[in-house]
Amino acid sequence: MGSASESPAPVPNVRLDELLEELQARLDAARGTRDRVHSLLEAVLAVGRDLELSQALRHIVEAAVTLVDARYGALGVIGEDLRLSQFIPVGVTDEQVELIGAFPSGHGILGELIRHPAPLRLGRLSDHPASYGFPAGHPPMSSFLGVPIRIRDRVFGNLYLTEKRGGGEFDAEDESVLATLAVAAGVAIDNARLYARARRRQRWLEASAEVTSSLLSGSAEQEVQDLLLSRATEIAGADLAVVAVPLPETAELEARIAVGLGEREHRGLVLPVEGSFMGAAYRTGGLVVSPDVLRDPRITAGPPRWQGLGPAVAVPVGTTERGIRGVLLLARAAGAPLFEEEESGPLLGFAGQAAVAMELAERRRDSEQVALLRERDRIARDLHDLAIQRLFATGMTLQGATRFIDHPEATSRVLRAIDDLDETARTIRATIFGLRLRESGPAASGLRARIVEVVDRAARSLGFAPALRMTGLLDVTVPADVADAAVAVLEEALSNAARHAGAGSVDVTVAAGDELTVTVTDDGVGIRGSGRRSGLANLSDRAAALDGTFATRSRPGGGTELLWRVPLR
Repeated sequence: MGSASESPAPVPNVRLDELLEELQARLDAARGTRDRVHSLLEAVLAVGRDLELSQALRHIVEAAVTLVDARYGALGVIGEDLRLSQFIPVGVTDEQVELIGAFPSGHGILGELIRHPAPLRLGRLSDHPASYGFPAGHPPMSSFLGVPIRIRDRVFGNLYLTEKRGGGEFDAEDESVLATLAVAAGVAIDNARLYARARRRQRWLEASAEVTSSLLSGSAEQEVQDLLLSRATEIAGADLAVVAVPLPETAELEARIAVGLGEREHRGLVLPVEGSFMGAAYRTGGLVVSPDVLRDPRITAGPPRWQGLGPAVAVPVGTTERGIRGVLLLARAAGAPLFEEEESGPLLGFAGQAAVAMELAERRRDSEQVALLRERDRIARDLHDLAIQRLFATGMTLQGATRFIDHPEATSRVLRAIDDLDETARTIRATIFGLRLRESGPAASGLRARIVEVVDRAARSLGFAPALRMTGLLDVTVPADVADAAVAVLEEALSNAARHAGAGSVDVTVAAGDELTVTVTDDGVGIRGSGRRSGLANLSDRAAALDGTFATRSRPGGGTELLWRVPLR
């Protein structure tokens, strides 16, 4: 038997080492958890600081990649059509992006998260039934972790992480960390969107004020339409902008202005209201949106003209109650983000404000026109009551004085002076008649006004205003048939310049004397080849029918000159 004072047996060293190792592991785990929580808090604070949405989205992906130690990450934004409207990748190089090609739209595993918005963790991507491989040039990826990002009750998008560093798999803690980040990301994205919406609304209000100010300050309608187009394009981030106006007494729209991608195919195009995208906005009097205008089923008429374009929105300028003055179309390049409701809504208000401003400007112009016509009447009365009466009195005095003149040469000179006075009186009478013309219809519209109207209309197709010069008594001395022919000739000449000349400037001169001459010159490509010239033949036929002539020539410095002339006496 042993002694009562004998000491207990010592604990084996091996067991002590195990306890120490376990303690160290728990300390490391606690330290790792502390560091990870600290990193998560830093990431939440970092993404919460961003008010620019694009920056916030990229920072969210970068924070997610760091937190779960992934090689690759991406954030996919879900559009209205439940496909990915944006895709922000992290970890792939620009060269790899170029090799991969177009970003995914939401098929395979990415689409699985869209259809079932819940965390998804996979050891191997290829094991999932929805997986169907990667495109050529795509880096290899095996492990996967995805979580949805929610804003209130709506899924905004998904976070995708692949390739856990070290070759392992994502674990439950990674999923928990990423889910926590997704909640913070939803708040940050919502704040960024609210900020962007407020800024966008402010920019639309500023643009509306600018358009209204321009109209009411007396700017030409063409200038205001250009301003309307440029501001809408800039704020909406569009790649193509078109303004179309309804043609009177027809069910058609004419694209007066087109700027951006494919502008040549749209400018000057006449489209039916039925069977066109802008026609749908005109017909319904409301906003029309398409995720892919190239394949929009509402477009059944007109030549192909949407190549390279994708999302589009069309909005009427005006209302069905007050009259629609036109349609504004904005389109983005294929693959660009869709026009979301929060973007399109202010556009409708902007177009409505522009329509109201146009109506106010029109009323102001009508008032100014009335004042101008009254002033013309006053001038005409003064000329008739004062100038002509004095000329008659002077002529009669000279006629009476001829019998007191003995020298034949002096008598002849006085008689010539009397004839000059009679001619001057006739010219003044013709001027009075021109001043009293009213633009109340085609029959009462003078040639000058018709020429100005043709030139203004051509400016929309040319993209700039032609220089116009008019001389002589165009409203008085030109017969109706000659005036009609001259207007048709001018329309054809300017249309040719818009379609074929590629000109940067056009000069128009219309002069009336012993003959009426219409001269149109441009600085374009000149007369090319010997192909069909049906338009020029029509101009020649119109001149021949009125015993006139028509000629064209290439200008020495480049461009073309068209000269059409017919006798008036």
